[in-house]
Amino acid sequence: MIKIKKILYPTDFSEPSKIALEYAAELAKQFGAELEILHVMFDETQVVSFYLPQVTMQSLSTDIETGSAKQLDEFIQNQPVLKGINYTTTLIKGTPFIEITKHAKETGADMIVIGTHGRTGLDHVLFGSTAEKVVRKAPCPVFTVRPEK
Repeated sequence: MIKIKKILYPTDFSEPSKIALEYAAELAKQFGAELEILHVMFDETQVVSFYLPQVTMQSLSTDIETGSAKQLDEFIQNQPVLKGINYTTTLIKGTPFIEITKHAKETGADMIVIGTHGRTGLDHVLFGSTAEKVVRKAPCPVFTVRPEK
């Protein structure tokens, strides 16, 4: 029998991500698993160049962290599917697919449940797919959820 004790659910707060949460929550209930909700924040040090004299890197970093934490709290509060589920939240800075796969390995996740935007063609080429990269690099099974068209 498959044992799933820990499910990692990365979110970017998008609609596909919200749909994926329903699956992650249901799987957590079915397996009695812990659900970890992960948001990867923008890493301001990855910006090649920009000039905003009134904003320091330190204040930008603080603003990003504060805003991301608030957004994650609001996202969770509006999710009735989390009722009765043992879950934790984590905020990390970096490149999403790298941090998601690294975090899954470090925390011993048994499964990742992730939403995908379902982009194809030029959109896929231009924007790439975090979910696709996670599937390719993950140390555990990945359940992808694509929104209905």
